Amino acid sequence: MTLTGFAKEKIEIPSEVKATFENNILTLETKEGKLSRRFWHPRIEIVIEKKEIVISCEMPRKKEKALMGTFTSHIRNMLIGVTEGYRYEMKMVYSHFPIKLVVKENELVIENFLGEKYPRKAKIMGETKVEVKGDQVLLTGSNIEDVGQTAANIERATKIKNFDPRVFQDGVYIINKPGKVT
Repeated sequence: MTLTGFAKEKIEIPSEVKATFENNILTLETKEGKLSRRFWHPRIEIVIEKKEIVISCEMPRKKEKALMGTFTSHIRNMLIGVTEGYRYEMKMVYSHFPIKLVVKENELVIENFLGEKYPRKAKIMGETKVEVKGDQVLLTGSNIEDVGQTAANIERATKIKNFDPRVFQDGVYIINKPGKVT
């Protein structure tokens, strides 16, 4: 089944953002940071006109309309990332052994987790900045995927096995993350 017509999505570019689209790579740049991402599909066209990014497709099928929505969401996330940035808040919880968190290069080292002899490690993705303040862990960055994946890596590194999770609730958990973009 083919949908008739012409589909077009427009995204307004804020005045402080410089946008370029060359060789299927969209680059958004501000004073705070720079993000690049490859967008390509044989039937979908992306063009920068004045202060708008226009995503269009002639005679789109269901999959192409869905992909246009995906491209639009990624671009909006990139715009928010380079203008405001993303921030995740995590909390360190322990009741049996005090946990010690240390940032070393591109890893968060979790020491003394459940009294373990060897430290656990969580990879910090991309340009994400990790800051430990008391029992709070703050993750900030311009790429929502990198910040979110770093938070997931930290949670996964403190996953408890072979203990009752109702008794041993130790770990580092996400308590606040960016809201849904509307």
